[in-house]
Amino acid sequence: MLILVTSPSRELHPLNIDMEDNRRKQTKVCDLRSRLQRRSSHAPNTERLSTEEIILWSQSLERLLTSKYGMATFQAFLKSEFSDENIEFWLICEDYKKIKSSFRLSSRAKKIYKTYIEAEAPKEINIDHKTRDLIGQNVKTPSTVCFDEAQRIVYSLMEKDSYPRFLRSNIYRTLLDSASDYTKM
Repeated sequence: MLILVTSPSRELHPLNIDMEDNRRKQTKVCDLRSRLQRRSSHAPNTERLSTEEIILWSQSLERLLTSKYGMATFQAFLKSEFSDENIEFWLICEDYKKIKSSFRLSSRAKKIYKTYIEAEAPKEINIDHKTRDLIGQNVKTPSTVCFDEAQRIVYSLMEKDSYPRFLRSNIYRTLLDSASDYTKM
């Protein structure tokens, strides 16, 4: 037997929607902040996420990506904007470059190509058709550098677009504020 449960209808007023969106964003920021702080306080031989480290993230995308917590925060930000395919691709390429076995290199290259490069791929990255064609050729005889051009393009896109948005985001601002509030205690 099916039972239909209804709740009182709320009028979808633009103000209500904005308030709901803001509440959702703040909840995400608080959840992320507490997860990062928990990780840093429970991990052996590590310090709390410091204001200095968070400030360093604003110096460059490279600094952000070399920080374990910076990387996690940036990934969470991109995921919240439904644009995490670029960082996923960049990270997968970094791992791909470390592969020594030619068999693994070949199978991984095909998988990366199908997932991120080919037209209509599930997590298709934004690259020009010339680069897409070049990688299609490279994958036929894969090497550790066959994705370098696409990786360079994706890094540049993140640096010029996603990274500045991240620095202006509620996630980054709230973390910075909460870390500085913590150091004042």
